[in-house]
Amino acid sequence: MSQLRRAIGFRDLLLFYIVTTFSLRWIATAAASGPSAIVIWLIAAGGLFVPLVFATLELSSRYPEEGGVYLWSKRAFGPFAAFMTGWSYWTTNLPYFPSLLYFAAGNALFVGGAGWQSWSTNSSYFMVASLCGLAFAVTLNVVGVDIGKWLSNAGAIAGWIPAFLLIALGLTSWIRFGSATPMDAASFVPSTSLKDVIFWSTIAFAFGGVESASSMGEEIRDPRRTIPRAVVSAAVIITLLYLAGTFSILLAIPKEEISGLQGIMQAIQAMTAKVGLAWLAPIVAACITLNALGGVGGWFAATARLPFVAGIDRFLPRSFAALHPRFQTPHVALLVQAGVSAVFVILGQAGTSVRGAYDVLVSMSVISYFVPFLYMFAALVRVQREPAGPDVMRVPGGRPVATLAGALGFTTTLVAIVLACVPAADEPNKGLAVTKIVGLSVAMLGIGAIVYGIGISRRSAVSTIQRPSENGMTS
Repeated sequence: MSQLRRAIGFRDLLLFYIVTTFSLRWIATAAASGPSAIVIWLIAAGGLFVPLVFATLELSSRYPEEGGVYLWSKRAFGPFAAFMTGWSYWTTNLPYFPSLLYFAAGNALFVGGAGWQSWSTNSSYFMVASLCGLAFAVTLNVVGVDIGKWLSNAGAIAGWIPAFLLIALGLTSWIRFGSATPMDAASFVPSTSLKDVIFWSTIAFAFGGVESASSMGEEIRDPRRTIPRAVVSAAVIITLLYLAGTFSILLAIPKEEISGLQGIMQAIQAMTAKVGLAWLAPIVAACITLNALGGVGGWFAATARLPFVAGIDRFLPRSFAALHPRFQTPHVALLVQAGVSAVFVILGQAGTSVRGAYDVLVSMSVISYFVPFLYMFAALVRVQREPAGPDVMRVPGGRPVATLAGALGFTTTLVAIVLACVPAADEPNKGLAVTKIVGLSVAMLGIGAIVYGIGISRRSAVSTIQRPSENGMTS
């Protein structure tokens, strides 16, 4: 995509990483488990986030070209691994976008106060609102990365406002009223019961995202220098925001009153009312909604480049490699991605409640998203046998530490995938939930393998047609 303007600098990339990785909804999910969530955040940071940052730093500096995780798997394991990595990384967004849009729609209801809350269990509202948000995000990205980045930037800034307000309100509530959640030493010990560990995969999932912008390498100014600086800066900010946000909620309200889909706004609404600032709640709700839309826009920009590269490699139809004649963006990949995501908006709702649909979409996102991580961490180990050029930013400690980081990240990812298959304790139809989660996840991987096989056949046919004959003419 050399025709695309390098429109992303350090500031834009830092904000991009924050908006695609940090999400307020995971703070509420974590806080619902109590003070032990603080320890779980630290475990997830050490077991996944640190290896992920290391892998992104070294692999992106070794291979700064367009393609990101797709290219890394291709260099390490060949075209099939590359295609399945890109396919899984792309398809994870098909359920992820609807889940994030559901979150935006749920929190948008708090803008209108109690009068709008009657829509909180209305499936039709969530589907229509999600489709409208999807259309807005994809339109901006078709127009161009230099336009679409403003949605990501605005979303990142909008996420900081409620995050810092949440921290301030939590501290204020604690000073004036004391901690609403008991904070003795025993409460910080993570429970190992199945009911409590199934959300661990979601916490690990919350740290994913810092590898995303590497798929847009040719649109980043000086990627070898810009990506490492932005990755490290974002990693520190994101980790601190997750820890401080979770702790603040626990200071302000009991863990039993916290839920996932609208939990963050329920917490802020209760906190603002407690300190006499109830008028702030609608403003914060608007910021959280914008933050979620920014996340959708950011991920749309990153993942649409994967089918674009697969189209260039002829694993997908050549139309996927087409650029918009005016905006020079991969519009076919963007529009196809939007169309399939719209199907998941509707499909996820079938046979369950709004909350049930949200949980299924999140679990499917976790599984599909982490499959590429298995390839990526394995690639980090594999490339250690290759010489590193002077521009490569190696993992601190060199080959031994890189190998350990890759193995740790691989193991953590595999455990998270298994835990994501377990339905929530309050899911009324657990059999249907498991069928949706596992069945649709396996189906997406199977479809990817079939598409790859068709692509290989197509490439072979093209090579046969273009092969020169003995008389010098193409056959």
